[in-house]
Amino acid sequence: MASLGTATGEILARLFEMATKKNLPVIVFTASGGARMQEGIHSLMQMAKVSEAVAEHSKAGLLYISVLGDPTTGGVTASFAMQGDILLSEPHALIGFAGRRVIEKTIQQRPPKDFQRSETLLKNGFLDDIVKRSELKPTLSKLLKWHEVGDLNG
Repeated sequence: MASLGTATGEILARLFEMATKKNLPVIVFTASGGARMQEGIHSLMQMAKVSEAVAEHSKAGLLYISVLGDPTTGGVTASFAMQGDILLSEPHALIGFAGRRVIEKTIQQRPPKDFQRSETLLKNGFLDDIVKRSELKPTLSKLLKWHEVGDLNG
């Protein structure tokens, strides 16, 4: 997905709503700079709208796997991207809410060099695994089998 705007938010919310009705898992791949600020409050409202749809999907006991690409930042990270039951990431992906300079000014010190990289998030318990793109298909297949999702092609 790209930046989170009104159209993308609507698509994602409907995706989760449909998956909930049909008792299906959801796998979302993110790569985003965040919410589309030029759309104003309507863009920011999508964070809550999609997060609510994710929560309903979760209440139904259904699996949500979030695969975080490089970059996954801003409102996408602050909402649905980090709500997955299983959080995977590409190697060396930039994942965070605010940018490095904003954080430096806020905390009045320089964050470590590997700050907001997937390896640091994994080490600190914010991710479940880091998976190369070439390994994503077999990894996702195993996860779906472990969660007894079964054959989604039939």
